[in-house]
Amino acid sequence: MKKWVSMLMIISLFFLYVLPADAVEKDNRKWQDESVYLIMIDRFNNGDQSNDEDVEINNPNSYHGGDFQGVIDQLDYIKDMGFTAVSLTPVFDNTAGGYHGYWVNDFHKTDEHFGSIDLFKKLVKEAHKRDMKVILEFEVNHVGPNHAWLKDGEKKDWFKSDQDQQKELPLLNQDNEEVKNYIIDAAKWWIEETNVDGYQLQLTEDSSADFLNRFIKEVKAVKEDFYLLGEAKDADEEQLVSFMENGGDGITDYQLASELREVFSQPNQSFSPLFARYAQNETMYPEADLIGTFMDNQFTERFTSNTVEKNEHPGPRWKQALTFLYTTPGIPFVYYGSEIALNGGDEPDNRKQMNFRTDLEIVDYIKQIGNLRSDLPSLTRGTLDVLYEKDGMTVYKRDYNEETTVIAVNNTTKTQTVTLTAEELAADKELRGMLNNDLVKSDDNQYRITIDRDESEIYLLRDKSGINYSYFVALGAVLVAFFIFLGLVIKRSRKQSI
Repeated sequence: MKKWVSMLMIISLFFLYVLPADAVEKDNRKWQDESVYLIMIDRFNNGDQSNDEDVEINNPNSYHGGDFQGVIDQLDYIKDMGFTAVSLTPVFDNTAGGYHGYWVNDFHKTDEHFGSIDLFKKLVKEAHKRDMKVILEFEVNHVGPNHAWLKDGEKKDWFKSDQDQQKELPLLNQDNEEVKNYIIDAAKWWIEETNVDGYQLQLTEDSSADFLNRFIKEVKAVKEDFYLLGEAKDADEEQLVSFMENGGDGITDYQLASELREVFSQPNQSFSPLFARYAQNETMYPEADLIGTFMDNQFTERFTSNTVEKNEHPGPRWKQALTFLYTTPGIPFVYYGSEIALNGGDEPDNRKQMNFRTDLEIVDYIKQIGNLRSDLPSLTRGTLDVLYEKDGMTVYKRDYNEETTVIAVNNTTKTQTVTLTAEELAADKELRGMLNNDLVKSDDNQYRITIDRDESEIYLLRDKSGINYSYFVALGAVLVAFFIFLGLVIKRSRKQSI
């Protein structure tokens, strides 16, 4: 009997709290719909201690034990936060000490500290089982300092002869035909062998346009909808535009990241530089929605360090920043540890060990905004229109098909109120808050939005709610059916007791 009473309560609660779905259904999944969790493998999670050779957990320049099994073990954790893809630092066999993956020793083997190539294949399969994609950082510029090619006299012209001697790693001559063939064949082999879904390539001032154009063409021919992201830290705008115009999908936007860090590291900062950058991207790049946006990564200091330097609490700063990142154009890349506000300065301090036993405040918040980003296509595909912006308070809207979301971010030290008009939104509608359940109904064709300090809200514009007669009819029918069933159960139990 208790079981049936519990079921009645569950059914009642479901009908009391469920609301009609106003979200527009997404058609085919696109890369701009993804949200990506960026992992430096060695620093993430140790899932197999049998490969812990040379591990010194307290040495920032040594191995910490992270491996493929550690990533596999945490895929559910990543999925639960709403991430739809993972991006991994290079997995190739490295010269001793290359915990980060950038000292490549063999392009066709995995590093022994991470696990076998069969285990990497399992990682990709397990991610795909969870409907998650896998992006792999593919090194195309350098090899490790002790690579066998350096000792081969016949491969002398495989390297840049005029490279700066101060550079740590040997620089490949991408205009050499043999180098082109080798690197491109290796890149195609990894796709065919492991079924990864995308590559991230480092673009530098030494990058060969001819090599990149051929790489893009041949690699994209191997797998449909394969994603190519250009790592833009050391490239100029002309290279970035050329990369995307010739078939590359996106670039990592370091200029935007710098401005995001400045705006969100403390309150009361104008949003105008951010919106100016988005407008510039729209005119400069073929597919601005495919640009990789981020707060920090393996090449920058941690955003948390920016907030601490300004005596700000990292939690609210991260929440505000992530809300903006998830609701503006581009594919958000979130560096491992951001969900626990991991601190760190320049390399290697920005690559500290992940800690899974810590406060989950930001983790829970990422789940919220991650689910909304997945459920509301206007947040990933919609136009961007700024409705209000002043000294740390902004309101903007995203429109896609018949769906409109309105995002309000109060990155100030005071409660803010913004009044929007029917001309900016629509007449006689309401704004339903998806984060804090706020409800703003139009009054005299105006919407008065009030947001507390350090808070944000994502609204869905919808018809005004009233008495939903069909809802109550459905509820009544379910309750009647339940009580009839309950009566039959009671009647049967009485007969059995006689």
